[in-house]
Amino acid sequence: MSRTTDGRLLKGEQTRRTILGRAADIASVEGLEGLSIGRLATDLRISKSGVFTHFGSKEELQLATVAAAVEVFREAVIKPALKTPPGVGRVRALYAAWREYQRTPVFPGGCFFHTTMPEFDARPGRVRDAIAATQRDWRAFIERCLAEARDKGELAAETDLAQLAFELDAIGRAGGANALLHDAPDFYDRADRAIEARLEAARP
Repeated sequence: MSRTTDGRLLKGEQTRRTILGRAADIASVEGLEGLSIGRLATDLRISKSGVFTHFGSKEELQLATVAAAVEVFREAVIKPALKTPPGVGRVRALYAAWREYQRTPVFPGGCFFHTTMPEFDARPGRVRDAIAATQRDWRAFIERCLAEARDKGELAAETDLAQLAFELDAIGRAGGANALLHDAPDFYDRADRAIEARLEAARP
């Protein structure tokens, strides 16, 4: 009986991951409003009730999709960067991993958050709060990496870490957005040069 129950739980979790994978792909292109239980059921050839059982409402589906996208980003960007020792080298590794995440692309629409942020930035609610939280966490991680570099003497002691994190984030976003919009990979290179120049300017 236990093995049967475990098997059902495992299958249910696999189905949930499959649904969220497809949902994140759709949202990266069309936004979170492009999601519907009916569409996912059709795309994945499962019953609507099967999708509904996992999420219960469109909002819960959207929230779960945001959480799933965060995990993908963490695996693709954060974890690779953490393999590099703390310091400016880690900051560079972080942006190299982010650039690769954008260029590959991991999602068919490019960066999941580049698509969904403007969709909900003026719409109060749980989905907006979830997206905003992901961005706060991201900038906090950038600041932490910069703080490590400053503590090692690789950045000037007077460096405004919050401002520098904001600028590096903005440059990375602009490079990815323009490269995707214009189908012009040279924008990634422009972003790389701008990030490197900003880091050099912050040296002691």
